[in-house]
Order: sequence, then structure tokens, then C-alpha cells
Amino acid sequence: MQSENTLFVGGPLDGRVLPVLIGPSGKPPQWYEVPVPDADGGPPTVYAYRREPAGHSKRLGIQRGWKYTYAPEGREPRRWPWTKPTPRT
Repeated sequence: MQSENTLFVGGPLDGRVLPVLIGPSGKPPQWYEVPVPDADGGPPTVYAYRREPAGHSKRLGIQRGWKYTYAPEGREPRRWPWTKPTPRT
């Protein structure tokens, strides 16, 4: 498996560069979740990071890798394409 050094922005991992495994498409996963165990033995706290482009080159506008940005609201729930949309009120 290959890995890519990826920058983390915001949250408890702010400023750290960690190796993240990349998939067959050459991209790291869309979400990166970090579980932190509770000191009292309760359920762990999960910090979620969303993948975003790290930047673009000046001349050609080619993307320059990825970074993970802290998402304090957590990971959005998965929706299957065949499910009915939620009704508006």
C-alpha cells in the first residue's frame, strides 16, 4: 500500500503532517476519523476531518495534493441514492 504525507488543519491535529494510505485511484479517503479514548472509560470521542485540495499551481492550475480540514459538526450521514428525499415542512 502506498501512503501520502498529508497536512491536517484545525482541531486537535492542527499543523501535523501524517502519512495517510491512498486508494487505487491515487487519492486519500474523503473523510479521516480519529477516535480518542475517554479518560473515564466512556465511549471514545471521534474527531472528523474532510479532504480538500491543498492548493493549485500558478501557471497551469494543477492541483497540488490534499489536506484534511477539521469538521467540528462531524461526518455527515451517508445517503443512498435510491432513498426518498426528506419531505420539506
